[in-house]
Amino acid sequence: MSNPNHSKVKLDKIDRRILHDLQEEGRITNVELARRAGISAPPCLRRVRALEESGLVKGYHAELDARPLGFNVTVFAQVGLASQAEPDLEAFEALVHTWAEVRECHMLAGETDFLLKVVSADWESYQEFLTTKLTAAANVSHVKSALSVRSSKALPGVPIEIDD
Repeated sequence: MSNPNHSKVKLDKIDRRILHDLQEEGRITNVELARRAGISAPPCLRRVRALEESGLVKGYHAELDARPLGFNVTVFAQVGLASQAEPDLEAFEALVHTWAEVRECHMLAGETDFLLKVVSADWESYQEFLTTKLTAAANVSHVKSALSVRSSKALPGVPIEIDD
């Protein structure tokens, strides 16, 4: 869900620094964030709240290590739908939101309609998800699965330029 206020937000050097540091270290204290931005804590907190209210800061989360939690397999599933009518696309997206093992869902332009990032305990668990949920879903015409061998880069967010 996009926030219509995004385009109205004018970011200065301090805002960009705050966004950069929050994205890199979500648990940073306001005092440290203010120090890095070169301002005092009260105006820093006001800026953070304004960035949150504008929708530019969408939330905070902990990055978990999948393997110790039993998720040893990551698969990228390229999904083709039989119909690309907007109600059918929205119905598929709503269904994907109910599947906890799907961690990301991207609608694509081109031959593939959706790219899903799916985590599973093992290949057999993924195949069960594939056959009982994904390919069984209404309007799904085909799925092409690509097993991730390893991930060498997974940065959150966007690159934010800061002037040091």
